[in-house]
Amino acid sequence: MISLKRVAGSAILISFCVGLTAAFISIEATNPKIISSLAPMQDSYLIHPNDHIANTPRPIDNYPYPIKMDDIGPITPLFSGSLQYPFICMTEDSGFGQPIVDNQNGWGMPVFREGSDREKRGNIIGYSKDCSIQTGLQYHIIKENNQIELYTDQIIGEKDQLIRTEYGVIHRYIYLISMPITPSEIGSRLAKSQWNNKLIYQFTGGAGIGFRQGSMKPEKLIERRVEQLKSGYAVVTSGANRTSYTYNMLLSEDTARRLKKHFISLYQEPSYTVGVGGSGGGLAQYIMAQNAPGLIDGAIPLYSYPDMVSQTLYALDCDLLNSYYSFNSNDQEYWQNWDNRVHVDGLNAKNAEPHKGAFFQPINQILKAQAPSYPKGNSECINGWFGLYAFIHNPRQGWLRNYVTNELKQHVHWSHWQDLVNVYGKDEHGFARDVWGNEGVQYGLQALKNEQITIEQFIDLNKKVGGWRENHEFEKEKITTIPFSNIKIWLSLWGNHNSTTNSAQSHNGIAPRKPTDKLAVEKAYRYGQVFLGKSDIPILDVRHYLEDNLDMHHVSASFSARLRIKDFNGDYDNQVIWVADENYSPVVQAFETMDTWLLNIKAGKNITQAKPIAATDKCFDAKGNTIAQGSTVWDGDWNQQPNGQCSSQFKIYSNSRIQAGGPWSGAVFECAKVSVESAIKSGIYGKVNISQYKTELDKIFPKGVCDYTKGDAAMPKNLLSKL
Repeated sequence: MISLKRVAGSAILISFCVGLTAAFISIEATNPKIISSLAPMQDSYLIHPNDHIANTPRPIDNYPYPIKMDDIGPITPLFSGSLQYPFICMTEDSGFGQPIVDNQNGWGMPVFREGSDREKRGNIIGYSKDCSIQTGLQYHIIKENNQIELYTDQIIGEKDQLIRTEYGVIHRYIYLISMPITPSEIGSRLAKSQWNNKLIYQFTGGAGIGFRQGSMKPEKLIERRVEQLKSGYAVVTSGANRTSYTYNMLLSEDTARRLKKHFISLYQEPSYTVGVGGSGGGLAQYIMAQNAPGLIDGAIPLYSYPDMVSQTLYALDCDLLNSYYSFNSNDQEYWQNWDNRVHVDGLNAKNAEPHKGAFFQPINQILKAQAPSYPKGNSECINGWFGLYAFIHNPRQGWLRNYVTNELKQHVHWSHWQDLVNVYGKDEHGFARDVWGNEGVQYGLQALKNEQITIEQFIDLNKKVGGWRENHEFEKEKITTIPFSNIKIWLSLWGNHNSTTNSAQSHNGIAPRKPTDKLAVEKAYRYGQVFLGKSDIPILDVRHYLEDNLDMHHVSASFSARLRIKDFNGDYDNQVIWVADENYSPVVQAFETMDTWLLNIKAGKNITQAKPIAATDKCFDAKGNTIAQGSTVWDGDWNQQPNGQCSSQFKIYSNSRIQAGGPWSGAVFECAKVSVESAIKSGIYGKVNISQYKTELDKIFPKGVCDYTKGDAAMPKNLLSKL
């Protein structure tokens, strides 16, 4: 059985640090193996939403499916906008050889004469800006013990399963179609005698900001879905549906639609299509259910979030809060008890737990002329989200590896927002707009009301925490190397050089907050990058309980999605939440339950009538036994109820925006503001008598404080009613 578990808590940290290390290796501009020249931009059609993308008809796709063998698929997206350059080809990383030469102008990745010395420019035979490969077939064997082997004419055992995988490109991303077959069907593209007429669309997670094709290896896809392939399912996927490479959900949908049309043109319409995938691959299914009805008929999101952009609200708070605890607090010893950080971060933290950034803290403190101290714990804010702001948000940093020249790096804004600049648009400085802001956010408000921090600590925190600078003001991370070693030292820990706390913007000891760009938020809503709860398909939300590991995939995200579904639909009958001990994987059981649910719907029952008995909220122990199940087992703070049996067993943590008084559903990009005086009168501070601090709070929050009862002030009016 393939385990649901993945070492994901530090996934962003690891991928970022690996990329960062590579970024600081000197790259010669003359290196023939890397991109030195950008292809000219190609204007492509970008769909314009009617209120919301879900209400907007997609253009007719006139491509003559199926994609022919030894040919290439469509390069230009149908409706998701222009092609992005630079674009890093990774066909060789995927095992499919060099990409096809498509120009002699020096645009894109160099292509070399086969078997030649790639250190010599004279061996370049052309360039590939669009990373195409010819459509082809590979064969693999799933052995009786579930080991995967490449088929090379060896004898196939009686209990082995042969898998044919078609590979090719759509929109420059590699796609894969895996189908169980018999040995007699080798060589036939269309053979499907082992197919059960059911299709799995594999979405995959990770942290990505675009600019690369990504590695797509057939054996990895087979390994992920080994049990389902052995049961007769066909499986499709694309690099455009892997968030390691892009969080562009419009491009993800555009590609998924075309890949599914290609599949149907070869094998007929499946009985149903079920989505599956973890983390970013989980949130993609929520977004597809909302934006593209009919693309998938059921969803099995694993380790999911409702969407990417609303989670950045609290994730980008993390480094600001870490910077406050490490450098700016009046009471640093208090925050050395990591249990106290939970009251503000919301996310879990542990005393005496080491973390990879600990070594940098005393060095950075000395550089700031402060007494050095070594951190005495770790938190999800660090273990899960360390470096996220630099990777996702800092246009000067982001994903930098030795695939492009240093000169070229300076001409590209490396961030998630730039990846979706077609959607978000550009500001007056030419940088992609972003949705993050924190004006009016009273960090630690709930902790104050619960008497977990004092009024003085609350004031100090909100006075100094600040916000992120504007995108055009960002600087690269300050990193040095210890002489005669390859050890990197981060001298701008927690991105403190890019926060308003340590910039010239800080005045009178008060660090300004970053205002929300309403236009960017409007675009995010209208283009469906935010999950609003619109969904009418069965959703079986499955995850391991990983809070004790300080993993970034926290349970509360499932309930954030649930609350949005309830707000939109009036109920959440179509969503079921399963949480398991990390030593047990309920994925096979989830597929069996989803199969019954979807077949019942196909038989004519509505989604509620079709729901099998097994499709109910539950939690599992390490041996796979059900601890508890039923409609109340997950009750807790998220729905203002006493803890149920599962939430008592598996604690549900919150996040910094919830601890600041925000809703568990999240997605408040700009809160409605009220004066401090009005906040006091309306009871926002609970029983805490904060009146004598009104003048100081007025200075910290000159535009007022958040009143979360009024929803998101940046959401376009009547958007929900028109959905």
